[in-house]
Amino acid sequence: MTENNPFFQPFRTPRQTYPFSEIKNHHYEEAVLAGIKEEEQEIARIIDNPDAPTFQNTILALQKTGKTIERATNALFNLLSAETSDELQEIAMKVSPLLTEHRNNIALNEKLFRRVAHVYAEKAQLQLTAEEEKLLTDLYENFVLQGVNLPADKKEQLRKISTELSTLTLQFSENLLAENNKFELWLTEEELCGLPASLIDTAREAAQEKGKTGYLITLQAPSYQPFMKYSELRPLREQLYMAYNTQCTHDDAYNNTAIVSRIVNLKREWAQLLGFEDYVQYKLKRRMLSTKEEVFALYDDLIKAYMPAAQKEMEELFGFVRRVEGESFHVQPWDLAYYAEKLRKEKYDYDSELLRPYFELSKVIDGVFGLATRLYGIQFRPNEVYDTYHTDVKTYDIYDEDGTFLAVLYADFHPRAGKRSGAWMTNYKEQWIEDNGENSRPHVSIVMNFSKPTGTKPSLLTFGEVTTFLHEFGHALHQVFANTRFSAMSGTNVYWDFVELPSQFMENFAYEKAFLHTFARHYETGELLPEALIEKVIAAQNFHVAIACIRQIELGTLDMAWYTQKTPFCGDIETFEKDSVRHLKLLPSIPKTCMSVQFSHIMAGGYSAGYYSYKWDEVLDADAFAAFKEAGVFDREVAHSFREHVLSKGGTEHPMTLYLRFRKKAPTIQALLERNGLHKISR
Repeated sequence: MTENNPFFQPFRTPRQTYPFSEIKNHHYEEAVLAGIKEEEQEIARIIDNPDAPTFQNTILALQKTGKTIERATNALFNLLSAETSDELQEIAMKVSPLLTEHRNNIALNEKLFRRVAHVYAEKAQLQLTAEEEKLLTDLYENFVLQGVNLPADKKEQLRKISTELSTLTLQFSENLLAENNKFELWLTEEELCGLPASLIDTAREAAQEKGKTGYLITLQAPSYQPFMKYSELRPLREQLYMAYNTQCTHDDAYNNTAIVSRIVNLKREWAQLLGFEDYVQYKLKRRMLSTKEEVFALYDDLIKAYMPAAQKEMEELFGFVRRVEGESFHVQPWDLAYYAEKLRKEKYDYDSELLRPYFELSKVIDGVFGLATRLYGIQFRPNEVYDTYHTDVKTYDIYDEDGTFLAVLYADFHPRAGKRSGAWMTNYKEQWIEDNGENSRPHVSIVMNFSKPTGTKPSLLTFGEVTTFLHEFGHALHQVFANTRFSAMSGTNVYWDFVELPSQFMENFAYEKAFLHTFARHYETGELLPEALIEKVIAAQNFHVAIACIRQIELGTLDMAWYTQKTPFCGDIETFEKDSVRHLKLLPSIPKTCMSVQFSHIMAGGYSAGYYSYKWDEVLDADAFAAFKEAGVFDREVAHSFREHVLSKGGTEHPMTLYLRFRKKAPTIQALLERNGLHKISR
């Protein structure tokens, strides 16, 4: 152990932010090992307390354990996604089984559980606040759902399962990142036909970063997506599509097929050991939609409303392609984005690339932050005093309307080799209230993979990237406004099928003219985004919305198919996947492509048996935004209610209770259908 390990005491930095430049790789393992011993001693003191179990000496005492582990693992696992390295991955693979064993030792500790159960049995006489009662109930149920009441042999099985899962999910993610990074499509001048100048600039600079001339296309979103949308060279679109959709299927070290089978079987075993018929039933035990029948009913309603519309959208696209390419042309998946963009341009008379010059990143930041100021009165102040893990990362202080400090915000916008694809929000510190009443504020991070600046142009975003920014910023606000006593209930610590409401809600503003006019100016001329172009964006808002919905249902159905398995899976991954979603396919499946082996959300993330949450929360966000539309999209009174009843309360109450307090009525699918321009349906 080294005495100067930063994790061994609270950080002596501004607002106790992470001193990233002081943290060396060997500090992580040291802190985890020391932290495990420290928390073991803290748990032992709770168990050995001769006094009768109380809320204070057992439940509250448990909330204060494990601070060294928390400091170390927050940094380690966040950096594994945002700024990883081979050494960091090796450390994570080494300590993950140790952490899993330690957590199992706590979750399966019968003596500790007896103290918790004693307090739980007396909760009616304890005069607890609603938040205290929810904490106690959640803690008690967590012990039960982790298997504390099982006999010794089954507990040992659970230990082995959770340890193996922790290793497998890490390996899954590392394989996918390596596969994503290793692919390179090199283009010549002659192969740039159709590509927008923004992508050409990005591809040229990507090549230069490799020390080469030419143009480099990768599987990262800012490269892959516009190439598929604009490249006129169909064989290259096919090559890129196949590279993307066959990731982790090849006969090499990065193949995830065996890992998927094992993850699925282990999660089924886990659920069945606890008395559930499958993993879905286990996971839905604490969800807004609490049974698989409710999930399938949601999907049935959506399919009934959207499948006919999706088929009409595809028929229109096929007709357009036949008109352009001839009757013998057969549309393949690598053609979809390309011809859809051409059809969109014909129907609505605008090319989405026309928007990019109006979405210069610094102006988008001003616009998104300004939206939060307009709705909630909060202020954002850049503060470079904070240490960061990469020079790309920007840092801000956020203050409430009355000047009260709310949060530290880290913003990491651009792709690089050590960062996984996609976009996400995470925390380096939760919010909670100390015993002395001090409100300890959160440190929040939004991480994205936006188009990078080039030698001649600043970072210019697509409209989709602006929407992604709003989405992740919505998650961030859920954390920023957190105002709960316990960190375990703070911010996004809510039921999994409620967590996307704040993020998807924010996406609605992307189509509001009054919002776009606050920041969208041409990066060279300063010209405001033309009204006529905004009208075209709004008119095209629902272009292929039904196709997109069916695609989401397809992914959610695949998730449900994997986790409703009741017997060991030993079949072919690709065959199972294609059979599970065949009824939802709008184009023929392509042999050798496979989503499951790269579906991080359900294999390595928190969305296993819960991917339906995106569509359920879309129902909620459409209904919630309808309240803003009724009062005015910037209405401060409605915004205050949304903040007070939803954003600040975290998991202190059942999410439907919180939502009803805000909306005053139950959500239905109708607001979503209305937003998407579809007719009402009846059950």
